[in-house]
Amino acid sequence: MYRLLQRASITAAVCFFGAALALAQEWKTAESLPGVDLSNLTAAQKASVLKILRDEGCSCGCNMKLAECRVVDPSCSYSNGLAQAVVDAIRQGKTEADAIAAAHASKWAHVQEPKLLDDPVAIPVAGAPVKGQPNAPITIVEFSDFQCPYCAAAVPQIDALLKAYPTQVKLIYKEFPLEIHSQADLAAAAAVAAHKQGKFWPMYDAMFRNHDDLSRTNILAMANTNGLDMTRFQNDLDSTEVRETVVRDVQDGDRAGVEGTPTIFINGQRYNGPIALSYLKPILDAELKKPVQAASVPH
Repeated sequence: MYRLLQRASITAAVCFFGAALALAQEWKTAESLPGVDLSNLTAAQKASVLKILRDEGCSCGCNMKLAECRVVDPSCSYSNGLAQAVVDAIRQGKTEADAIAAAHASKWAHVQEPKLLDDPVAIPVAGAPVKGQPNAPITIVEFSDFQCPYCAAAVPQIDALLKAYPTQVKLIYKEFPLEIHSQADLAAAAAVAAHKQGKFWPMYDAMFRNHDDLSRTNILAMANTNGLDMTRFQNDLDSTEVRETVVRDVQDGDRAGVEGTPTIFINGQRYNGPIALSYLKPILDAELKKPVQAASVPH
């Protein structure tokens, strides 16, 4: 699964980790649980809620009880939703059996399969690097991180896709360096600086080949090998203009709903499956059958 690195949850998960370890063995006796509002309940109602949450399993596939899941993974929307359904039912005076039934009848009782393609959104792409025919009917916008191993693994798959659809698909690249990757921001700036000299794609290939070492020294060596004007490149690398371009790309990704890398959009529709030609081919073939005016092409 390529989209494993989620920006929004990383910091919270790290901060909570130590506390979760301490509480992990206490969920069976804890009198309060993360995210579970037990206020305005009588002592008997609170006891009923905690009993249910300790006995009933979470639907997310973690094989934990609801109380345990709330402690170990407080970001889990399923244990949160089920716990809320139980609390609401008990607060309304329902029996424990009725509260369990209410939880089982809620939308959180079963894992919801994500849509393969989300609704289309507009993504600004003016001036971004493009590979493929300008008039291709399908535009793929990729938000990626040069230090991300999943992004590096996606490169040959995207190359295969472009070879399979040489006139029908074009690729547009947008920077999305993740905060957890210490060298990603510099690499993003290097890519933008290379783009200013018309050398984006050679640097794209070089940096993904060396994604495990994107130090400044190595980036400068790659730029030199690929024939960039080094004085101009180094000036651009540290320029406000280049840094602002990276920031704008990240902001565009945030607005489009990008949560991790690599994330691709097919004619503006976020794709939620594996980035592999075998998975993407039926999606692209279906997209090609749509009337031109129906496609939402980024601008």
